[in-house]
Amino acid sequence: MTKITTPDPRDPEIFTDAAAAVARLEELYNEATAFLCDSFAEAMESGAPKVRYRAYYPEIRIRTASYAHVDSRLSFGHVSEPGVHATTVTRPDLFRSYLTQQIALLIKNHNQPVTIGPSTTPMPVHFAVAGNPDLVVPHQGAAGFTLRDVFDVPDLTTTNDDIVNGVHEPLDGVGPLALFTAQRIDYSLARLAHYTATDPDHFQNHVLFTNYQFYVSEFENYARAQLADPNSGYTSFVSTGNVEITDPDAPLEQPLKLPQMPTYHLKRADGSGITLVNIGVGPSNAKTATDHIAVLRPHAWLMVGHCAGLRNTQALGDFVLAHAYLREDKVLDDDLPVWVPIPPLAEVQVALERAVAEVTELEGYELKRIMRTGTVASVDNRNWELRDQSGPVQRLSQSRAIALDMESATIAANGYRFRVPYGTLLCVSDKPLHGELKLPGMASEFYTTQVSRHLAIGIRAMEHLRGMPLERLHSRKLRSFDETAFL
Repeated sequence: MTKITTPDPRDPEIFTDAAAAVARLEELYNEATAFLCDSFAEAMESGAPKVRYRAYYPEIRIRTASYAHVDSRLSFGHVSEPGVHATTVTRPDLFRSYLTQQIALLIKNHNQPVTIGPSTTPMPVHFAVAGNPDLVVPHQGAAGFTLRDVFDVPDLTTTNDDIVNGVHEPLDGVGPLALFTAQRIDYSLARLAHYTATDPDHFQNHVLFTNYQFYVSEFENYARAQLADPNSGYTSFVSTGNVEITDPDAPLEQPLKLPQMPTYHLKRADGSGITLVNIGVGPSNAKTATDHIAVLRPHAWLMVGHCAGLRNTQALGDFVLAHAYLREDKVLDDDLPVWVPIPPLAEVQVALERAVAEVTELEGYELKRIMRTGTVASVDNRNWELRDQSGPVQRLSQSRAIALDMESATIAANGYRFRVPYGTLLCVSDKPLHGELKLPGMASEFYTTQVSRHLAIGIRAMEHLRGMPLERLHSRKLRSFDETAFL
């Protein structure tokens, strides 16, 4: 049997101070990653080791013994029933504020300490070396030895969405404390860097999704104006490739090849800035982006893209505020059945309608001239209008849908699934059922006149949400019967 070499053993410690608990998590995590990085570097230099190297993720654990009622105004910050609850942790430096807040609520609401120590979940070497630019895990066969024989690699039994999907089976009676395991988070952090070409550290708590690159130049213009204002609260702007500027006049070099989902960050010191992600076209991209951004626990995400208007009374450039979704995108059917309703969230809806009124300077009945509220249908076929119209049009009419796109229902459904507040404000760019197709000349004029205003509305809505207390924004509508304590 191969000998297993690990870092020096650490006994679990009890904490009643959240900041001290997080500091201990960072210490354990740094010890584990340093051990694996050093061992990996040595193995790559010296050849096949005669031992197996293993380090473990740190863990938060709490034991409660009372059914005493906690503050029911909060939808988070407490376990649902007595017992032992735990979660593995990765990148505590990245999640320091989040972990401190969540642990503090646990300690306060249950009047119990938390225990911090090593878990029994091995840390894959791929994730341990991810933060070290001098180390790269080679492909299978390129290391001179079989990697799996010496180091732990990602394990799908702990890299899944069982907790968020409500199908998790606790081991040894230990319930989950958070929605994601450490391996699941590490997997998404790596995917984010790949798909967006920006590091996860840059992502802000308020995320705008769009399906057109036209919004990016407008976002950059807005960002530069904010950097020029010393009272804006924004500190820097990050472009694809991790190019970061603090000077509003500084150049931004773009990479020769854009990533699949170009992403840009207008940052604030406390992470409450705005991230813009161009997910491109299609529900698959929308699911991929939200699957991975969800592990960062953003406070809200909004879709601000283009759509087909389905009513003859709509005009190009009109806005659509979604309050329901017809899900024909199909990409989430296995994770979230289509019979699950995706409810509108009052706080987000109010913020979006208020933002439209402020930017357009229209109120009340006058606002109805340019904005409709109703059902948005999302499909998985970009050329849906070329199919036999009898079936699709009948379904759309029966659903009372007023707009159609390929991403909004996916983003909203994944927001519901991942307990991230969501909303949708679309702009009508074509009306194919009424002979107004998206043609080059028409599209150019539309983009020139509408993109700036649409983006300004999305940003203004995010600013309203930023000023809202977390306990109000994170609605109980998003929480299940047997919910995890952490947001």
